[in-house]
Amino acid sequence: MLFPMPFTVLLSALAALALVSVKRIPDGHAYTLRRIGGHVRTIGAGIHVVLPLIERVAHKINLLGNVVEIALPPSSGAAALRGCVYFQVMDAQRADSVIDGMADLLRRRIPEIVGNDIHEDSAACNLRLKAELNRDLRDRGLLVTRVQLTSG
Repeated sequence: MLFPMPFTVLLSALAALALVSVKRIPDGHAYTLRRIGGHVRTIGAGIHVVLPLIERVAHKINLLGNVVEIALPPSSGAAALRGCVYFQVMDAQRADSVIDGMADLLRRRIPEIVGNDIHEDSAACNLRLKAELNRDLRDRGLLVTRVQLTSG
């Protein structure tokens, strides 16, 4: 009579472990998984098996479109900048290391690129910013698709 109880508990635990192991990743997303020891693997859209005690989801990356709002105060000789930078993740594995700090990276890099050139047209400035940011971010698996910043 005691045999069915431990068997039922063991079977329930295995069923719960199997349910936790299955991850469904929506279209347009990628998950990066970290294993014990630091190994990283990237999984794309679909249904995948994840080892629950060995792997954990490090980042859920939107591949289709991301937006960073920029609001930079005026610096010495330059006007304040406000607007948005739109970017797309081209390679989730390479972008994994910088995706969390993307907003800070852009807020730090944009004033360096703009400098003190206050005579430049905003459309020309946005095109120059896009080209420079893409040059910086291409090796990190990111693509800036649009820059819409205005001074003032």
